[in-house]
Amino acid sequence: MTAVPAQQVTRRRVFYIPGYDPIHPRRYRELYRSEGAAQAAISGYEIALAPKRSGGPYGWHVTSTQDGKTIDSEIEVLVWSDIVRDSMGASIPATYGQLARTAWTYIATGALFRLMKLRKGPVIAALYPIGMLLLQFALALGAAALLYAGLAMLSAHPLLRLAALIPALALIPLILRWFRKRDGKFFAYYLMHDYAFSARWRGANPPALEHRMARFGEIIATALTEDWDEVLVVGHSSGAHLAVSILADLSRTGRIPPSNRAKYPGGPGAAPPALAFLSLGQVVPMISFLPEAHRLRADLHHLAACPDLTWVDVTAPGDGCAFALCDPVAVSGVAPADQLWPLVISAAFTQTLSPERWAELRWRFFRLHFQYLCAFDRPGDYDYFRITAGPLTLASRFAGRAPSKSRIVRPVNRFTSMT
Repeated sequence: MTAVPAQQVTRRRVFYIPGYDPIHPRRYRELYRSEGAAQAAISGYEIALAPKRSGGPYGWHVTSTQDGKTIDSEIEVLVWSDIVRDSMGASIPATYGQLARTAWTYIATGALFRLMKLRKGPVIAALYPIGMLLLQFALALGAAALLYAGLAMLSAHPLLRLAALIPALALIPLILRWFRKRDGKFFAYYLMHDYAFSARWRGANPPALEHRMARFGEIIATALTEDWDEVLVVGHSSGAHLAVSILADLSRTGRIPPSNRAKYPGGPGAAPPALAFLSLGQVVPMISFLPEAHRLRADLHHLAACPDLTWVDVTAPGDGCAFALCDPVAVSGVAPADQLWPLVISAAFTQTLSPERWAELRWRFFRLHFQYLCAFDRPGDYDYFRITAGPLTLASRFAGRAPSKSRIVRPVNRFTSMT
């Protein structure tokens, strides 16, 4: 990343785009409150939350004192959890139908095998709900078979043996419903709905999501006309590829101000906000490798060469749910000749978490996927709370930072059409 003059921030607007998550956004406020306090205690700065001072999307206000400077940040969650909840309303039989359709989409298009050439972790995570749901069905069938065998042994009469099928078959949906009610422990239905959401349209966005993304774009565009030092867009997990498309749309329509702040003489406040994009734990290839993801591939191609923003992509090999250190533009096969972004860096969980903390979290795969939003007890240059509430813009914080040496840039995508 090319060195730039340090840009100080006193007022920042942050837009957080969550991944495929049906939970109310207050979850993210509470996570920010608790983990921000923990990080502040570790790193020696101050951070405090207060109610949001303006209307608009759900959010909160943050005041932080870092490096002797006080910074005010308005953090807002761009909510699409209602769309997620609607997509999760499928019945048990419909979910098994999604299983068959999703597996066929990724296998028949060859996307599954090409994704395995990048990282096996997220592919295993994608296969997990298929295997778990099939296991649940097999257990239900096995229990039904045992019940039938036990009842059939009680009588040799053919009609009574036939009648034993009724309670045996009735047991199958009872067991499947039992598993579904406890999906908070298994995550099989949740992950199945997640992958089916993209596979249903073979990589294209459903109309409801496109409409919501357009609304998000209007909100961000308005912020870029207001008196902020930095407008920071954070996309986590599936939210990363939503942010790519939203920002690419803003760029194409000329609603991102030029990054050369020298063009705006007149003292403080005369220049527009610096625009920054932070993608965390991205799973872009899961969508961009599908045949109908023309829009996403075109957006990746465009945003990668946009000079009027800063894009930093943070993942970690310890996160088995993300395509760690995979340049989402390059591996998708749509890197422009003049590619500028993203700067791909590692959160390096094994280094930024103490051995004790890493041992505690290592096998908690879904918790690790959210570690980017949490405190590190041995923080490196990635610190979510310095980025979202600290005195430097994202561009200044990572100025001169080289990409991680182990990043993956080899294009392996079969589908590269952007039309």
